Amino acid sequence: MARIAGIDLPREKRIEISLQYIFGIGQKTASEILAKSQVSPDIRTKDLSEDDVRKIRETIEATTKVEGDLRREITMNIKRLMDLGCYRGLRHRKGLPARGQRTHTNARTRKGPKRGIVRKTTR
Repeated sequence: MARIAGIDLPREKRIEISLQYIFGIGQKTASEILAKSQVSPDIRTKDLSEDDVRKIRETIEATTKVEGDLRREITMNIKRLMDLGCYRGLRHRKGLPARGQRTHTNARTRKGPKRGIVRKTTR
């Protein structure tokens, strides 16, 4: 089983698709990594030799930031914006969309589920 960057890659898929299971590697980056490490993108993950896995692992470590390091960097960037108190940081702090989307009717992903109106009953 190929284990790269702490992720077990699916065995039955092509290596070009399997690499995309690693956080920070998309379709384009996976193709570039395979080209640099001189591994065929059509080979299945289970058919990779140890030498191929080593080449891919070294190429990823040398060229891209993935998994924990990338997540840490993204978190630190958001924390920096929040500490600065800039508009985007305030939006992150309040849990609202930070990139200009409308919030009057949409944005349920960021705002959470609807809260019903609390009514007072007079009797």
